[in-house]
Amino acid sequence: MSKVYLIGAGPGAADLLTLRAARLLAEKAEIVLADDLVSDEILAMVRPDARVLKVGKRGGKASTAQGFIHRLMVRYARRGKCVLRLKGGDPFVFGRGGEEVEALAAAGIEAEVVPGLTAGISVPAAVGIPVTHRAYTQGVTLVTGTSGEGCDEPNWRALAQGGTTLVIYMGLSRVLNIVARLIAAGLPPDTPAAAIASGTLPGQRHVKATLADLPARVSAEGLASPAIIVVGEVAALAVATVSSPDISARILAA
Repeated sequence: MSKVYLIGAGPGAADLLTLRAARLLAEKAEIVLADDLVSDEILAMVRPDARVLKVGKRGGKASTAQGFIHRLMVRYARRGKCVLRLKGGDPFVFGRGGEEVEALAAAGIEAEVVPGLTAGISVPAAVGIPVTHRAYTQGVTLVTGTSGEGCDEPNWRALAQGGTTLVIYMGLSRVLNIVARLIAAGLPPDTPAAAIASGTLPGQRHVKATLADLPARVSAEGLASPAIIVVGEVAALAVATVSSPDISARILAA
């Protein structure tokens, strides 16, 4: 019975993959269970004789059931295959990696987590937004904008009053509702905000606005998921849109 690797593929760009993840893809992979957010460029790094299975999970779209993913990992590991569960971002940040480790443990299968750059930190950085900054905020809060089935909504009042940068995953389709809740909870309408779509990839686009104006700007620019929303004073530091997908080029442009 083989070990299962839960690998973070990072925010999108293949050159932001960790060295450990790249080595495992190129050398050890036999079965790869890949999320939708894993780019074709990264999948091209998988060794040629490996079998790649798409097990995407996207809000509002047909998705692979989580229980089925668990069964696939267990089935192939019990057959002695080296299984790589390849996930966008980091497996333990809104990636359901914790659930998958628990499922593997219940089946008596060892799991190894290979962390990846989470989009909540790296995607804002790609447009020059530091999620923490001594002059503006003492912390950052990562939150999902899409509640899972049977899960409560985030406590928007507590988030609005927390005084930290808010980084919201999977919230673009609900941006109008999220903004209304934050303002109703006491966050000033003129709080700086930004939305970044397809972060770190060649098609990356972003807008920055006041919190109140963000939904209209997102709609006017036609931003689409996957996207990250940033709310807080640091969002005003976002650079003007530039054509290069390279993170260093974007930050130097500031």
